[in-house]
Parts: sequence; C-alpha cells; structure tokens
Amino acid sequence: MNIHEYQAKELFSSFGIPIPEGRVATTPAAAEKIATELASPVVIKAQIHAGGRGKAGGVKRAASPEAARAAAAELLGRTLVTHQTGPAGKIVHKVLVERVAAVKTEIYLGITIDRTQRVPVIMASPAGGMEIEQIADESPDKIFKEWIHPEIGLRPFQAYRLALKLGLDAAETRAVAQVITALHRVFVDKDCLLVETNPLIIDNNGAALALDAKINFDDNGLFRHPDIVALRDPAEEDPLESAARKSNLNYVKLHGNVGCLVNGAGLAMATMDLIKLAGAEPANFLDVGGGANEDMIEQGFSLLLSDPDVNAVFINIFGGILRCDILARGIVAAVSRRSVDVPVIVRLEGTNVEQGREILDRSGLHFQRANDLAEAAALIARAVQEVAQ
Repeated sequence: MNIHEYQAKELFSSFGIPIPEGRVATTPAAAEKIATELASPVVIKAQIHAGGRGKAGGVKRAASPEAARAAAAELLGRTLVTHQTGPAGKIVHKVLVERVAAVKTEIYLGITIDRTQRVPVIMASPAGGMEIEQIADESPDKIFKEWIHPEIGLRPFQAYRLALKLGLDAAETRAVAQVITALHRVFVDKDCLLVETNPLIIDNNGAALALDAKINFDDNGLFRHPDIVALRDPAEEDPLESAARKSNLNYVKLHGNVGCLVNGAGLAMATMDLIKLAGAEPANFLDVGGGANEDMIEQGFSLLLSDPDVNAVFINIFGGILRCDILARGIVAAVSRRSVDVPVIVRLEGTNVEQGREILDRSGLHFQRANDLAEAAALIARAVQEVAQ
C-alpha cells in the first residue's frame, strides 16, 4: 500500500523527523491562503502515488500567494504523466503547499528489504535529488549501505558510520544519524517495505530536513495498523485492483491485451511468459489462490472482462487445493450471466480435471479448450491475430 507524500511527512514528523512547514490544498483558493499564512516563497507539489513529479512539471515554485494560486490551478485536475504512472498518467486531486527551504546539501536516505541477504538494508548517498536507480547506474561508488540484523535491530554505531561516509561536518553527521535511526523506527513499527527521503537536505543552519517522503507498506501487516489503512486513497488506485481486493483476489493491472486467470503466483508468472512468447501481452496478474470458491472464480473472471484492454482471456489452472470442477462451475456461472465477446481459452490439469472439462463441455458455452501449454499458446496467438485483423 502506498500513501501520499504529505501523509508520509506527517508520519515522519510523528517519529521526530524534521519536515518543512506546509499543508495540503484541494483548491487554488486554499493554496493561496496557505501561501499567505506561510509568508514566504512556497513550493507547490502535486500529490499522486508516483515518483518523477518534478521532471513531469508537477512541482512548481511560487514567489507570492497569487503565484501559488496560479500554480495550484495549473496542477489541480491535470493528468500528470511520469515514468512511474505509465502513459495514462494520474489525475492531481491535491497539492502540497510548503515553505521553501534553503538547501546547502542534498542527501538520499532509504530503507528497504535486501532480498538476497533477507534482511533490511539502509542506503545513503551524497547524490541526493537523484533517483536511487540513476545513482546506482551513474555513480555506484556513492551508494553506502548498512544491513540490519532483524533480531538485533539498527545499532547506533551503524547509523553514525553510515552518516559519517556522507562527507558532512560533525554536527551535520549527528543530525543525519538521528534521522537514519528515526527512519528505521518508522520502517519497523509500521511494517514497511520501503521508507525513503530524497532529498534529505542540510539547510544553511546545519539542520536536517526531509524535503520529500515516500513510504510503501506491506499489505500483509496492515491488519495491525488501522491508522495506516485509513490513509488509503481510492482515487489513486486502479478500480479493478480495488474491486479485486474486496473479493480477496490477488490482482495487478498491466498494459497488455490478454487477461490471465491462474492459481498460484509461480504459475501466474509462467503464464505471462507464455503469453509473451505467443506474441501477445498479459493484461493483468490474477492469482485466485488455492482456496478460491465458485463465487471468487466468478468475480475474478468478471474482473477480467471489465478491462476494456482485454482481447482474449486465458484460464490456466493446475488443480491442487483448487479443484478443476470448482473452477469450471465458477467460469460457467460468470459467462452465463454476461455477454462475452472475446475468446476464452481454458487449460485445466490436476484434481478433478475430467469433471472440470465435462462441466465446460456440457455448458453449451463457447470455450476454446487447450490440452497442453503448446496448444494454449497457439490459441492465444490466433485469437490476438484475429482481433488485430
């Protein structure tokens, strides 16, 4: 789960991390009022769940309240397209109006999970303001890391050692070490997958200040944090993903043309590879899991058909915990209740596979049944070609 920058900064502040003074506005008039109260030049920042806002024109400096109003009017309601939004972009519903800070030094700080080491890792770089991927590509020697033993936690000397590598003076080093320690508390206490400030600045007075904030939470830990769940912004989420979550389905919208319904994440990844090898593109990742019932199958299939980008549906099930006959009944129910004008390709194997195939065959509905993956790939390629023609 993601949250907005302003929400992440409020969370930072509650853990003692200094942030610029500012507030959120949803109208140009509100932005002007906030700028007046701050009584200084301000920066107007579009609030969307995506990075790269500055390069896309989503961050504007305003020297006066009138300029703040104009900047907010330009951003609010605008579709902002960044390298993280995809070509469709995201609509700006809110802007953050903040006091401009005097920047002496920019630093990158971030905490995430090192999947190789299987422990959290803190990364710091004096090349703040750049994306961490860009730093890694252009200046890998400027990325410093400390790995955290999950049973011991971050030790004070680690935070100080990391800050010491950034080339700061003694007071600045202590200030950054304190921020690192606080970021780690946020990461652990709130079950995060990513906590990042880029840049953390040192101002002209030697104080540390988080000019940006990004937090990504582990969905599996949200049951412990109703306060975090309350921060969810449905306007920033794909409607199909939101609907899938309500049905306890694992669904991720992609930008392809073949809808996928599978059971098991590994099979889902293999299925998407198969679709690409067939010359098509997966339109989604939909894993119904092993415990799915007929209603969940029906809801999942309906989600696929609700996507206007889907030109064909590929159902690839290996029946283990999820029996093929349950899957077949759910699919038949979904197709019977709505008009289906795209090819539906089904490949079933595993528990009760013969019963599942019989249910599909007796339904009187038109399914293209594949006996193996090679046949499924051929059917997918033909279906996509027919649509293209």
